[in-house]
Amino acid sequence: MAEEKKEEKKEKVKGKKEDASLDDKNFSEEEFSKLEKKHEDIIEKIEKMSVLELSELVKVLEDKFGVSAQQVVGVAASPGTSSAEGEASGTEEEKSEFNIELTEVGDQKIQVIKAVREITQKGLKEAKDLVDAAPKVIAENIAKNEAEEIKKKLEETGATVALK
Repeated sequence: MAEEKKEEKKEKVKGKKEDASLDDKNFSEEEFSKLEKKHEDIIEKIEKMSVLELSELVKVLEDKFGVSAQQVVGVAASPGTSSAEGEASGTEEEKSEFNIELTEVGDQKIQVIKAVREITQKGLKEAKDLVDAAPKVIAENIAKNEAEEIKKKLEETGATVALK
């Protein structure tokens, strides 16, 4: 039974070998096979994990390497403008969207956590993790008026906030 599963996995991987890439480098079948063998034990351990354990693993890796598994959503330039034109016009216009960075927590950490939780609509643990990670961007691409309200709310709790 276990041998059948391994064979199925090898067939699936074999079909994907032509598409396999790492850092935009396409590997030959031989290189891919070496990579596959090198990481086989890690893959097997991951396969045996529950969804909860995988979620915890992702969080640990995010913390360890300072990255996020969340998809980044950026603001696209308007059609018909090159990036150079967009940058030139961006310096002439007033900035309309801001990122809110919590730079310092202050003495009332619990109040700051409550405010961050309310602002981000995240759970208690996620809000605490954001506060503990200060300086940290807690909200991105926020309209100017809303960003100023959020800044005021956080500063009332004793936190130091920067709009970027």
